[in-house]
Amino acid sequence: MTRPAIGTAPRARLARAAAWALVAAGSLAAAQAQAQDAAAGKAKAAACAVCHGANGLSVAPDAPNLAGQPAIYLAAQLKAYRDGTRKHEVMSVMAKPLTDADIANLAAWFGSIKVEATLPK
Repeated sequence: MTRPAIGTAPRARLARAAAWALVAAGSLAAAQAQAQDAAAGKAKAAACAVCHGANGLSVAPDAPNLAGQPAIYLAAQLKAYRDGTRKHEVMSVMAKPLTDADIANLAAWFGSIKVEATLPK
C-alpha cells in the first residue's frame, strides 16, 4: 500500500470539511428563508403583546424583551416551549398551537426590530 505524499491527506480532509460546511450553511440558509415573513409575524405577535409589549419591549418585570433577539434563538425557544422541553406555565400554552411557519414568522418579526443599547458611563 502506498502512502499519499506528505501534506496531501490533510489538505484533502480540509477540502472535504470545507465542502460539507458550505453544504450545511446552504441548507441552513434555505431552511431559514422558508416561511420567514416578518409582516405575518407582526400580525401573529398581537397575542404576545400582553406580556412582551406591543413591539416586543416588555412592560412586565417578569417577561423578557423579544425585540432585537436573534431569530434563530427565538425560534428555538418557541419550539422548545411547544414540544415541552422548556416549560413555563403561560408560554407552554401559548406555543402549543404554533406551526413551524408561525414560529419562523414570529422570530423574523421580533428579530427584525432594531434595539439600541447604551452603556453606562
